Amino acid sequence: MTQRLLAVHAHPDDESSKGAATYAYYASIGTEVMVVSCTGGERGDVQNESLAPRAMADRDMGGLRRIEMERAREIMGVEHRWLGYLDSGLPGEGEVVPPNAFALIPLEHSAEPLVRIIRSFRPQVVHTYDESGGYPHPDHIRTHELSLFAIEAAADPTRYPGAGEPWTVSKVYYDRIFNPERLNAVYDRLVEVEPDSERTTQMAELKGWMTERTADRPPITTTTHVDCGAFFDVRDDALRAHASQVPPDSRFFFWPNDLQREVWPFEDYELAHSSVDTTFPESDLFAGVPDSEAPA
Repeated sequence: MTQRLLAVHAHPDDESSKGAATYAYYASIGTEVMVVSCTGGERGDVQNESLAPRAMADRDMGGLRRIEMERAREIMGVEHRWLGYLDSGLPGEGEVVPPNAFALIPLEHSAEPLVRIIRSFRPQVVHTYDESGGYPHPDHIRTHELSLFAIEAAADPTRYPGAGEPWTVSKVYYDRIFNPERLNAVYDRLVEVEPDSERTTQMAELKGWMTERTADRPPITTTTHVDCGAFFDVRDDALRAHASQVPPDSRFFFWPNDLQREVWPFEDYELAHSSVDTTFPESDLFAGVPDSEAPA
């Protein structure tokens, strides 16, 4: 059986913070993994004041982020495609999304290239965002909408007839990687082993930030824990490849990997849509997918 996993993300760097260890794990066991970036991240701000190619970032952020994405792709060992849409940016209060940006393009138009990818790559599993986008960035919300629209369209032979033979995705997952249970497990263990350390203080601040961020959200609905702790270092290296967006002291690196592997060696997901039977909790994104659904 040839397993294929398609991950649809809004910007380059999102794939490294939301699933990179999972992708690297599956790639290591022979699964074909493809990451799609809907936009080029052209409107991203430099988040790393020590960035070496700062002049290029100021001159050509989109070009720099393509270079960074290629480095991350190579580190993870996956395939990658660009949809080619323009980053919408993150409008401030009272601001609007710029014309021709990804979030404003009608779905019936923006979906066609993703339908083509689904029909040619033929994944059994797709990973994307939930309806909140993970956070209220217009491109993240649009990525959710686009993913579900394209998955449905790809299975329908009457839609986009020139975009390849129809293909039905078996399972769709939303990531639940940044969840309070994971953070609490890591923090509680860190307090036990190094109660007075700087990173314990940093983790306490991160815990407070996440508590505030998730206060108004419904309970976590994780269904699937992928044991990919052996690839946490790969995940971090992929993140560091996006140097314009990830400073060396980013809160992404507050979580000691050896300790994570001890208490929470997983990346977590919610099975949102499925055409196959499975049993919860799952430990495999491909659980329940029969061999007969694999491409020849």
